[in-house]
Amino acid sequence: MVLGKVKSFFVSYDCLNDSNVPVFASGDSVSGRVIIEVTGEIRVKSLNIHAKGLAKVRWTESRNAGSNTAYTQNYTEEVEYLNHRDILIGHDRDDENPEEGLTTLHTGRHEYPFSFELPQTALATSFEGKHGSVRYWVKAELHRPWLLPMKVKKEFTVFEHIDINTPLLLSPQAGTKDKTLCCWFCTSGPISLSAKIERRGYTPGESIQIFAEIENCSSRVVVPKAAIYQTQTFYAKGKVKEIKQLIANLRGEPLPSGKTDTWNGKMLKIPPVSPSILDCSIIRVEYSLMVYVDIPRAINLSLSLPLVIGTIPLHPFGSRTSSVSSQCSMAMSWLGMALPERPEAPPSYSECISQEQRPSLDLTAARDELEGPLFAYIQEFRFQPPPLYSEIDPNPEPGCWTEERRPDLCPSR
Repeated sequence: MVLGKVKSFFVSYDCLNDSNVPVFASGDSVSGRVIIEVTGEIRVKSLNIHAKGLAKVRWTESRNAGSNTAYTQNYTEEVEYLNHRDILIGHDRDDENPEEGLTTLHTGRHEYPFSFELPQTALATSFEGKHGSVRYWVKAELHRPWLLPMKVKKEFTVFEHIDINTPLLLSPQAGTKDKTLCCWFCTSGPISLSAKIERRGYTPGESIQIFAEIENCSSRVVVPKAAIYQTQTFYAKGKVKEIKQLIANLRGEPLPSGKTDTWNGKMLKIPPVSPSILDCSIIRVEYSLMVYVDIPRAINLSLSLPLVIGTIPLHPFGSRTSSVSSQCSMAMSWLGMALPERPEAPPSYSECISQEQRPSLDLTAARDELEGPLFAYIQEFRFQPPPLYSEIDPNPEPGCWTEERRPDLCPSR
């Protein structure tokens, strides 16, 4: 008998989304198939799968122990989130009896389904960093007698969902700083910076509206700027390694001496980035918005506002100042939510009240007492609809509103 050959051997997931990308969350059921394509006939001892989820940190540091001595210190740490094994064909290997309990696979395509549940506890989001990663995968092993095992591994993505529709993440973030420039014994005027954003939580693809005021009372020309930074922090053996990366930035107009600049909702878009990782003990991924003033020949004046990048976007009516169109499009794509259609105008008063439904009032006695213009007014207004509601007072009292303006602390020169 001519021995057969394994033509292809791979793992395929049953994806639950339209993009055909295997993405799951804690508590989800992960299912798929191990597919084997065979030409001829092969004998199989066992087909096993091993599903695993692991956060791993690793970096090295070089240290000097003397004038001519140096050594390298390794820092590693691991956290296991998933460990599941299953046998799809046969049983555990028995190297003493390799011919016992074999399964024959004939020419063609063979599919072996598998399924397992992700833990209900919080899982770390899949992540690839400079000194560490969070990975989830399924590895399949095909064991045949007298041959080395065939192995194949395929990763899948896990998102630990962060809902930004919480009071903490919907709260505005603001700050104020100022700086006085000094050159030898000469002191320049101060540079002040105030910045505010509408909330702390955002999702990738959204734009952050930045409200800021920059006053330049110094003698130099400065430039206001803003940037989003990602901070990766790794922990191992009591040591900490931190990496800071620029994600997106914008630049304002140069601000001459004695001038003030105001940002009324300047937009900075968040590119596709990994969500924040806040619950892993060895890896943290955090974000911040840095609004700063670039000062020549001096340390910049910086103001940092914390951000959380989530996975569940803002509800369509979750914020008054957010762009409704961007919120709705994100909600449609992420959650499949649809906005209610615009309601029709309410029916008129006369359409609601028919002639039979109108109460018949006995005004015979009132006619004798109310003869004249008053009785005619009552009859005319008897079945009129109520007046329209308006939030604007049609007869405002003069002198009620006064505009308060902030005094110019740094007048233009």
